[in-house]
Amino acid sequence: MTTGWFVRRMLVYRPGLYTIDGVAWIAVYGSRLLPGLAAKYAFDALGRSGDAPPIVWLAALFVGVGIAQAVIYTIGILVDVVYRFCLSAVLQRNLLAEILRRPGARALDRTPGAALTVFRDDVRIAENAVDQILDMVFYAIVATGALAILISVNASIALFVFLPLAGVILVAQATTARIQTARAASQTATGRVTSALSEIFGSVQAVQIARAERGIVDHFRELGDARRRAVLREQRVMLVAQSIQLNTVSLGTGLILLLGAQAMRDRSFTVGDFALFVSYLGFVTEGTGFAGFFLTQYKQLGVSVQRMLGLIGATADDRRAMALVARSDLDLHGDGPITPRSPASTEPLRRLEARGLSFSYGPDQAALKAASLRVDRASFTVVTGRVGAGKTTLVRVLLGLLPADSGEVRWNGRVVDDPGSFMIPPRCAYVPQVPRLFSATLRDNILFGTDAETLLRQALSTVALDEDLLTFPHGLDTPIGSRGVRLSGGQVQRTAAARALIRHRKCWSSTTFRAPSMSRRSGSSGSACS
Repeated sequence: MTTGWFVRRMLVYRPGLYTIDGVAWIAVYGSRLLPGLAAKYAFDALGRSGDAPPIVWLAALFVGVGIAQAVIYTIGILVDVVYRFCLSAVLQRNLLAEILRRPGARALDRTPGAALTVFRDDVRIAENAVDQILDMVFYAIVATGALAILISVNASIALFVFLPLAGVILVAQATTARIQTARAASQTATGRVTSALSEIFGSVQAVQIARAERGIVDHFRELGDARRRAVLREQRVMLVAQSIQLNTVSLGTGLILLLGAQAMRDRSFTVGDFALFVSYLGFVTEGTGFAGFFLTQYKQLGVSVQRMLGLIGATADDRRAMALVARSDLDLHGDGPITPRSPASTEPLRRLEARGLSFSYGPDQAALKAASLRVDRASFTVVTGRVGAGKTTLVRVLLGLLPADSGEVRWNGRVVDDPGSFMIPPRCAYVPQVPRLFSATLRDNILFGTDAETLLRQALSTVALDEDLLTFPHGLDTPIGSRGVRLSGGQVQRTAAARALIRHRKCWSSTTFRAPSMSRRSGSSGSACS
């Protein structure tokens, strides 16, 4: 996926909104030609003797032009805000969808902090760059009209407008490699700082126990200094390039004004022509400077596109790269439709088999080798082994949380093609060794968006959490997690078990399956299949 291909895909994401935005901003930039025409008319009218219009009418003309510009600009901003939001929202939606589509136990190749910088910074750069392409196109359309008017006034002077543009393009091409290198280094350094913050906040206890506060602060200071140097280096490269570009534009503008002044001395320019020329000249040269800024941003966009692809595990020539720019509907009003992820049928389990399952985390990191397993209905199976033998990996591969390198899973004798989408509630329930609780109420952590409120009390009783509930300040509405009441290790396990039972309710609440009552001292974890 090249940068140009990415831009083309994003431009056609919302063609209707794109067209409206284009018309609105052509009108916005076109309205900037009105003051020059008004100025030419006013000065030429005042220069005529005898039939000059009243000053009040000329003042009303300028006021009317100003009001028209304000109205058009307001409309353009309102449309552009929606368009920009859609661009960033669809990128973030696609990034999140691809991350959630990964196998449930397959960790990201970076820390959460580094991933957040992609969601925030790189998506913002992509949004700005795509929107600025529209600005550049619309600006060029109106600037072409302004240049045509300038040529009609004085063709020889107007042709000098192209000299600054040529200089801007040359500078942009010369600084391309430096800008891309500096941008990549800056984003990497920022990701390291964000990741360090995330790890420090989550490891306060470990830091205190080790009395490593000074070492942590020194390490964070080193990362901060490295980020500061990288960001300053990036800003230096960008500002130098933009300074050269703007100075080139300013020198060209000064030369053109000198030529215009000479034409006035030769009486080939009227005062109105000069006012029109100066007004439009500023617009055209401003567009030249904006072109230089846009070229700089476009080079940064290439780096951000590669970082977004890297987050979802895709490369530029990978078919998965299409997922980044896939057309996704956004529900901007209301909650939007929710498609529950549940199996179409729930055939009761008679026999679950795993044959020759193998999985490795990488070269020379085999975690599971040709493992086989059989679980019959109404049986209780325990998998034992030394630390690192692959017990947890076996369960994760069996449930599709990790993709098997080889082997097969069978449900009642039939091969399960995609365990990740098949072995889900209410067929299976899974409680990991280290459950994850969110900063929400106990009720929300257990229900997790389901409508099984009527089974909540029964689930709490089954996992022996009902007595603990009496000690919580607000019962089921007590906030827990990192920003709430801290639960003990056993309470965390039993809360996760209640969550699993709630999702397994079709089989758990029937007469064919009863979850064994848990001891209040129980800290076990594992999985169950209906």
